[in-house]
Amino acid sequence: MTALSREQQTEFEAAAFRRLVAHLRDRSDVQNIDLMNLAGFCRNCLSNWYREAAEAGGVPVSRDESLEMVYGMPYEDWKNLHQKEASPVQKAAFELNKTHK
Repeated sequence: MTALSREQQTEFEAAAFRRLVAHLRDRSDVQNIDLMNLAGFCRNCLSNWYREAAEAGGVPVSRDESLEMVYGMPYEDWKNLHQKEASPVQKAAFELNKTHK
């Protein structure tokens, strides 16, 4: 791989993150529990990581602000529009996956 400057690496990582967030906004049909069961992270995890990075950089970001950055709208609005009740199968898979961390 071509050697990247630190600036290029950061630029490319930021672009990939923005693309992931845009993809997740477009795929509101994919529930967070599905993401957790398949990948071990969800939109809420991304918002937490964003907030932690901002705070490590000396910029305070509230939980609501970081959630809105990932969801593209206030979290409560997104939940009301898109979140469905998890099925018993999804809940069982989530519980099983929690024990394997």
